[in-house]
Amino acid sequence: MVILLVVLDAFYVSTIWPDWKKIAVGPVPKSSFIRRYEATYRSNDWPKISWHPVTLDDMPKHLQRAVVVAEDSRFWQHDGFDLIAFKEAMDHNLSEGRFAFGASTISQQTVKNLFLNPSRNPLRKWHELLLTWGMEMNLKKRRILELYLNIAEFDRGVYGVEAAAQHYWGIPASQLDSGQAVELAACLPSPTRNNPQTRTEVFERRVEKINGWLAPSPEQSSGEI
Repeated sequence: MVILLVVLDAFYVSTIWPDWKKIAVGPVPKSSFIRRYEATYRSNDWPKISWHPVTLDDMPKHLQRAVVVAEDSRFWQHDGFDLIAFKEAMDHNLSEGRFAFGASTISQQTVKNLFLNPSRNPLRKWHELLLTWGMEMNLKKRRILELYLNIAEFDRGVYGVEAAAQHYWGIPASQLDSGQAVELAACLPSPTRNNPQTRTEVFERRVEKINGWLAPSPEQSSGEI
């Protein structure tokens, strides 16, 4: 029975395994989350999707840096998995007695958004690990960051930093100042609740934290940025 399940799962993974050569260059592919939103937004009475992919060169360095520092400070150093962050998250969760912090890297989040679904079951997580390994083996870090910044959600139906900049401030992402960049980074990972429009207490605290992480040494976690 176990062998059969392994074989079936291997077959399933082979059906979703991407053509990494195509993903490594060219247009940003539409993520599974974007496709799901397009299929359901009318029935949910949600706004029409806003998604305008741009190149990494069209995104300010301070925006790239703010998101990396906020979401995955060792992005440029790890190979897709941050064991240090994982241990820190588990220690915190054990001390709190609940699952409060996750430890998904930007690479893992990119894989989940591109190919998988929002479920939290162990099988989905296993597929995420396999695909993250494949992506890190085949894509450069700059391309992974470019993909992530183009498919991350920043409000209901607002995907990518270009759409987010237009949505919140009416400007292209290339014109975002450092304060606006930090506010976009602070949207993650709960953009529909905490964003520059709602300005919740959680959002304001996260803005303050990100500014604090950036202040001592902006290059500390910037790697190639």
